[in-house]
Order: sequence, then structure tokens, then C-alpha cells
Amino acid sequence: MLEWWEAVVLGIVEGLTEYLPVSSTGHLIIAQYLVGIDESPALSAFEICIQGGAILAVLGLYRRRVVQMWQGLLGKDVSGLHLLINLVIAFIPAAVVGLLCSGFIKNYLFNARVVMLAWAVGGIAILLYVRQREKSGRKNEGHSLEQLSPRGAFAVGLMQCVAMCPGVSRSLMTMLGGLAVGLSLSAAVEFSFLLGLITLGAATAHDAVKYGTDMVQQIGWTSMLIGTFVAWASSIVAVKWMVGYLNRHSLSIFGWYRLFAAAVMLVLICYGL
Repeated sequence: MLEWWEAVVLGIVEGLTEYLPVSSTGHLIIAQYLVGIDESPALSAFEICIQGGAILAVLGLYRRRVVQMWQGLLGKDVSGLHLLINLVIAFIPAAVVGLLCSGFIKNYLFNARVVMLAWAVGGIAILLYVRQREKSGRKNEGHSLEQLSPRGAFAVGLMQCVAMCPGVSRSLMTMLGGLAVGLSLSAAVEFSFLLGLITLGAATAHDAVKYGTDMVQQIGWTSMLIGTFVAWASSIVAVKWMVGYLNRHSLSIFGWYRLFAAAVMLVLICYGL
């Protein structure tokens, strides 16, 4: 059984990092190593399923958008329907690639060296992008979500597929994808969060069905509920902080943080991670 305090640690790590462009997977690998938790299929599924807490956090924080999309589905809000269609279009590439390549990804890419490399490359990419955007004088310019085209949404979806490599970060790729197709930074962040509702929700449902019995037996209901609750609470803190921070600053802090995290991972690898 997973101890309750171990579930708290994993819940905090998951919640704080899921929606930030820093990769929750990489942080969970480090957390497992430091706490001394042995890897298992049930634990991997648990780390996916506690994303449910992060999903609930965004559902609450962006409930107006969720209601707008529901109204659109009922034919009462054109903008809401447009947003919902774009989110579904953006989700399709990841759904296809995930079904076709999930075995390869878990068997060959879920290791510390891949995470370290992805953290470093992602950090450099952020810093280069911020520098280019500042030189162009377009720090906060861009389109709103209502102006995002289906083609642009599909492009963001393709970028999300890259994040299936551990350490890349789904949030990072979808944010950069949104910026690349012309969204403003705030719109790109919001689209990333909303797309996460579908993508993370699908992954959570898949692993809950496939490994549900194993999780109950090896993790325990108490630890599962604690981890999910802590992930929900810490996600609220992380999302609110990031939205407020990016209203005044650029993404560069995350670039530097990723480079620092890559250096930490290198040290751990040298010590036998």
C-alpha cells in the first residue's frame, strides 16, 4: 500500500506541475526517487489518475468557459460551439498517436535521461522564443480564442503530440503551439488549460478502467483519494499563480527553471537514478 504521506507528496507534485510548462512526469520521477517509491504499473496509473484533481481544479476556475461550451452544444452560444469544436479538433492527433504509440512510449521513453534531455531542450526553446518575441516588439499581441481557426487548433493538437515524450510538457507544447498560430499569450494559456480537460480526462479514464483493480489493491482507496484531493488543491494554487504571473511577465522563468531541473536530473543520474 502507498502511505498517505507519499500520496500527499505525489499529489502536490502533480498539482503544482501539471499545468505549468515544466512537465509533471519528470517531477514525479524525481519525487519517486527521493521518497523511495518503487515503480509499478499500478503506481504509474495512480500518477495518471490523480490528474483528476487537476482537471477538477480547471473545471472550477474556468467554469464560465465550460458553461459557454455547453450552451454552444445546445445551440445557444455560437462562440461556445466554435471553442468546443476547436478543442475536439486539437484533441484528435493526441488520441490517435496515444493509441498507436503508448506501448513504445512507456517502454522506451519513460526514463530519467529522456526527461533530462527534454527539460533542457524545452528550456532553451522557451528562452529563444521569448527573446525572438521581445525583439519583434509583440510581447502580448495576438488573437483571442474566438479568432482561432480549426486549422490553427489542429496545429496546436499536433504540437501536443510531441509532449507524449516525458519531460517535454503538454502545457509547454500547447502554449507554444497557440502562440505560433497567432494567439495572444493569455489566449494560448487558456486554450492549453481547456484542452487539458479533454486530454487529461481521456488519459485518466483510460488508466482508471485498465488498472482500477490493481490500484485499489496496491495503492488503496485512502491514498488514492488523498492524492487526488491534494492534486486538486495544489493545481488551483499553481494555475492562479501562473495566470497572474504571465499577465505581467514572460515565459522565461520557466525556461530557466527547466534548465535548472535538467541539471538536477543530471546529478541524480550520476548518483544512480
